[in-house]
Amino acid sequence: MGPTDPVERGLLPLTSVVAPDGRLSVGGVDLVDLAGELGTPLYVYDEQELRMRCREAVQAWGDGVAYATKAFLCLAMARLAFEEGMCLDVSTGGELAVALAAGVTPDRLVLHGNNKSDEELAAAFAARVGRIVVDSFDEIDRIERLAGDVAGWRPKVLARITPGVEVHTHEFVRTGQDDSKFGFGLASGAATEAVERLRRLDRAGTVELVGIHAHLGSQVFSLDPFVRAIDILATFFAPLALSELVVGGGLGVAYVNGEQAPTMAEWAASVKAACARAGIPGSVRVTAEPGRSIVASAGVTLYRVGTVKPVPGYRTYVSVDGGMSDNPRPVLYDSGYEAFLPREATAARPLPIRLVGKHCESGDVVVSEGFVPEDLAVGDVLATPVTGAYGHSMASNYNKVPRPAVVFVADGAARVVVRRETVDDLLRLDV
Repeated sequence: MGPTDPVERGLLPLTSVVAPDGRLSVGGVDLVDLAGELGTPLYVYDEQELRMRCREAVQAWGDGVAYATKAFLCLAMARLAFEEGMCLDVSTGGELAVALAAGVTPDRLVLHGNNKSDEELAAAFAARVGRIVVDSFDEIDRIERLAGDVAGWRPKVLARITPGVEVHTHEFVRTGQDDSKFGFGLASGAATEAVERLRRLDRAGTVELVGIHAHLGSQVFSLDPFVRAIDILATFFAPLALSELVVGGGLGVAYVNGEQAPTMAEWAASVKAACARAGIPGSVRVTAEPGRSIVASAGVTLYRVGTVKPVPGYRTYVSVDGGMSDNPRPVLYDSGYEAFLPREATAARPLPIRLVGKHCESGDVVVSEGFVPEDLAVGDVLATPVTGAYGHSMASNYNKVPRPAVVFVADGAARVVVRRETVDDLLRLDV
């Protein structure tokens, strides 16, 4: 398909249905009507797809697979992932607090973070979280100092290793190379030293060292880097006789027409086959931490068109009522998205545009080179698909724009799971 063709079906949420008149519904809810009822910008999630993606992850990886909450977290999402059998990976005290408030049992939580504070570690210890992924020697010092405060319990820990595998993705989301703020380098010997220190704490009864963790980066389309990482890690991992190996997350998703990504099942099968070839015992729990691949394609963001501005000799700018405050990925990573009109979802899109936001920045671009139907008009509801990951979680109040509401749709009904911010919310913290 070409760029002016309709948005591919695979980029739309699972329960998407196009009516004979061209209008798009998700979860049995008409998107144009929903925008009229709840306002825009609006994050809309297909609840059935969220649940299906979680189930696919559990089926592919088995017990222990964790949803990476940094991709999208609210009380409703935490509950949903927990209900569907996933653990939850949290990386800050705030994410930990949300997961606990959602009713996730602490044993199903994995605490990450390259700079865990005393307060965050203390909160994790008090809750008795299931796993802590140790990221630095300073953190080992903190754990040694704080862990003894919880009588009758010691944390299960994994050492985060950087295996020296560089993936082909944006430099800001590469994490497995030697030059990284995350983890203990394998090539430098830091990984060996970290494991030795954690082993000493294990023998002292302070922690229980259960495994090794490695994360290569985000939005990875090829399975080869994961296989290379296993080949490298196996030599280090095998003599340790540990029971858990976690390959992190990073599985990519398709954002624009023509892109394809491996499935969850293909990813898991590839990693497990590599482990078997490398001689890692079948008794080892090999698992992962998918985030984007759970939530991205389930989400659509709805905007209202406010200005259509042709600039002769250059392009047509289409301005909407959101922008970089509700989706900063294009600005941060030069990420590509599609744009379409949910009132005519299967229409051709011959009109080239640049979709921009309302913020006081020339770089406030949502879709740099987009295409829409020629009858696009001021007041139209415009949608960008595959926005379920890192929109809500990275949203800001730049220019004092209130953050959008989050809505789950299913079985013909919509429920607001995060309300739209108000001006009162913007003023609430000022003193």
